[in-house]
Amino acid sequence: MGVQIEPFNAKDSNIEGLKVISAKTATDDRGTVRELFRGSVYSEVLPETVTGWKQINLTRTKKGAVRGLHGEAMNKLVTVAYGSVFGAYVDTRPDSKTFGAVQTVHITPGVQVFVPQGVCNGFQALEDTEYLYFFDNEWAPGMPGTALCPLDPELKIKWPIDIDRSDLNQISEKDSKAPTLAQLREQLGMN
Repeated sequence: MGVQIEPFNAKDSNIEGLKVISAKTATDDRGTVRELFRGSVYSEVLPETVTGWKQINLTRTKKGAVRGLHGEAMNKLVTVAYGSVFGAYVDTRPDSKTFGAVQTVHITPGVQVFVPQGVCNGFQALEDTEYLYFFDNEWAPGMPGTALCPLDPELKIKWPIDIDRSDLNQISEKDSKAPTLAQLREQLGMN
């Protein structure tokens, strides 16, 4: 086989500013090289405020486990290094025209999602997975942000693997007891 190149591509979503990205990949008989980030290319689709990544985290997550929904005071670029996830995103920015909108994305190696500050990010591992987060701000205890319960029926997220709210190996108590979208609207005085 010769070299097969898949070009970089970015698509808008139904959440203002959230982008679904296909990273540039080059595959031959030896395997695949994936560009996780190239400033000159990504600068064309990311906001001008994203000038570099200040923290990068890698989580190892077991099949069926859920992390999120979290919207800290930072922009994120998320992807998987290994495995696959069902990604879920909810716009919690009170001044956004897409407030409350939900976007889901099947993320495999090479698929990335740019998550703007104020949009909650969560995922369910479809197999044992390594999930990468690129942050434009360092996480700090007590930093501003929003969390939503990933099991909120109003969000209508159809998690591919059933979630047992009482199974702490599958979902943290903090995530299962996070506010609903209706409670967030009330906190923000939007009702």
